[in-house]
Amino acid sequence: MLVKTKAIVISSLRYQEKSLIVKCFTASDGLKSYYVRDAFSSRKSTQKTVYFRPLNILEIEATHKNNGRLEYFKEVRLAHPYFSINTNIVKTAIALFMAEMLHHCIKEEEQNQNLYEYLETALLWLDTHNEVTNFHLIVLLEITKFLGFYPESNNSGGAFFEMSEGVFVAYPTISCLSEKETSLLRTLMPLKLDDTAKMFHVSERQLLLKILMDYYALHLDGFVRPKSLDVLREVFS
Repeated sequence: MLVKTKAIVISSLRYQEKSLIVKCFTASDGLKSYYVRDAFSSRKSTQKTVYFRPLNILEIEATHKNNGRLEYFKEVRLAHPYFSINTNIVKTAIALFMAEMLHHCIKEEEQNQNLYEYLETALLWLDTHNEVTNFHLIVLLEITKFLGFYPESNNSGGAFFEMSEGVFVAYPTISCLSEKETSLLRTLMPLKLDDTAKMFHVSERQLLLKILMDYYALHLDGFVRPKSLDVLREVFS
């Protein structure tokens, strides 16, 4: 079936000498993997490797056979060429980290239009704003809404956040955050991308990032912490 859709590049892996395997999160069909033949060929090609940088937003025309095998692009172009993500070291580090996170937490080969639209909006915001220190924290927490384990806020007055159940409780258990950690999480929860104030100290952002990594690990089977996590910590240290 021939499909025209927008897609966010999650990863690209060199295959043999000249080809690529590209994983994308598509608006039409969720997660899809594509084979790009001769991506590194010396011959002029419309499928340039620059298209497949992590988190690039593409407009694609592709053949989807939906048989569990690699799909094929017919046409590819950048839907929104970035102004700063690929040239600003901080934003590049964020993009690499977020791409790894999406690689490990999006598994479904089915449409999730709401998640796609949120990610595209967030990436375009990242590209066009300068105060981005809270970006990865806000987006990581927001993504849990689409993955089904956003913190339950009906009892948000509880002094402790119980990680395994995702609820606030009055008394601590073995899997609860401390009162300080719970307070930080509660501060993060209502923040939006346009809340540009520096809400957290460096140490608090690092702690929130650890909390979110632990939270993902508890709720996603087989979750792997991104290799770029240390780079991100260094950038924001």
